[in-house]
Amino acid sequence: MSSPETTRSWYEAAFSRFEKGLNGGASAPLHRARRRGFAAFAAHGFPTTAEEEWRFTNVAQIAATPFVPAPSAAAADVSAADVGRWALGGGIRLVFVNGRFAPGHSALPRLPRGVRIASLAGAIAADPSLEFREFSREAGGAHDAFGSLNTAFLTDGAYVVLDEGVALEDPVHILSLAAPGGDPLLVVPRHLIVAGEGARLSVLETYAGTGPGVFLTNAVTEIRLGAGAVVEHDTLQAEGPAAYHVGTTLVTLGARSAFTSNAITLGGALARNNVSALFAGEDAECTLNGLSVATGTQHIDNHTVIDHALPRCRSHELYKAVLDGASRGVFNGKIFVRQDAQKTDAKQTNRTLLLSDEATIDTKPQLEIFADDVKCTHGAAVGQLDEEQVFYLRSRGIAEADARDLLTFAFATDVINRVHVDALRDRLDALLHARLRQGRVNAGS
Repeated sequence: MSSPETTRSWYEAAFSRFEKGLNGGASAPLHRARRRGFAAFAAHGFPTTAEEEWRFTNVAQIAATPFVPAPSAAAADVSAADVGRWALGGGIRLVFVNGRFAPGHSALPRLPRGVRIASLAGAIAADPSLEFREFSREAGGAHDAFGSLNTAFLTDGAYVVLDEGVALEDPVHILSLAAPGGDPLLVVPRHLIVAGEGARLSVLETYAGTGPGVFLTNAVTEIRLGAGAVVEHDTLQAEGPAAYHVGTTLVTLGARSAFTSNAITLGGALARNNVSALFAGEDAECTLNGLSVATGTQHIDNHTVIDHALPRCRSHELYKAVLDGASRGVFNGKIFVRQDAQKTDAKQTNRTLLLSDEATIDTKPQLEIFADDVKCTHGAAVGQLDEEQVFYLRSRGIAEADARDLLTFAFATDVINRVHVDALRDRLDALLHARLRQGRVNAGS
């Protein structure tokens, strides 16, 4: 595909085939949302670098690739070893293969009263009214091409709901595996996470692939916190070097709630992470942390939006990147403080470590403040390893490559150590060490 018209024609044909495959599902109320999503996508098309929000990230290769909506999990060859590579041991685990629930690989023990965890498709089948209550709106708005495309092909995902006052001790692990075959795959998981008033919950999303094929993961996660709820949301994206990944997380915070996000991005040829948080209640707190580690020609883009719509809310944001080879990073963080959002306290920090002369970063922290009684700061720093620190470690008998790895690891673990799930934190330590070794190999050291 080489033109917007060709791209539109391809997806029109793909959507038509998708509709026919739904059988009776094409007459369900949810499908009206799908049609609206596809109409919005067809009207706008994929974004270009002429648009401000995509100025530093060119998705022409995605637009030029004829991605095919992924088949059902039953058609994919996924083994227990594929799942075991990314599983975190016991506890609650929902596995999705090519965006479809795989019950044979999942682990759903007996759940406490007030906790509902299932596949989205299963939840809608059990309660069709969910189509009206939860999925009648499009993700990201009419001009969000990837959110609209996700809505258009919406089929399955995770459904996690906690009632008022429920505290779930074990984290919920949502493992999304792409099993590419001959055609480039389009994988569109859609997750809904709801924490009722005073509920407490920890959710981990992992994205990985089982083979070297080309695929696009276009994921949307909606998270809603009731008054006084506490949610930690961790994401690990470790897909293959031929993969493309666009992830959108939409968060709504109720009064006195607390939300923490730790987003770790390691994989993909091109990855774009969109995180949007809206304060819908007063006295709430939102913390967004992120770490990107890239090498070769990888491109990793992090876009965040925090909307302080109401008074006395606090936000803290720390995004770090480690870039090697000819990789490129992007950070665009926006903080809006509305006119009535007095007593806002917002802090945003972006720091990037460049390990080679060819690596680049485009960083754009933004504050838009329409209230006068606020405390808001932002800042960005880009640099290389301190050669005096490298020399100090070498003078203590540490090889130069190991000294550089130690300093790089210390820089990155500032984010990793904010993850409260012990098994995930240990996994991230191992993955980071492996990535640093890979960077040295790619550099020929």
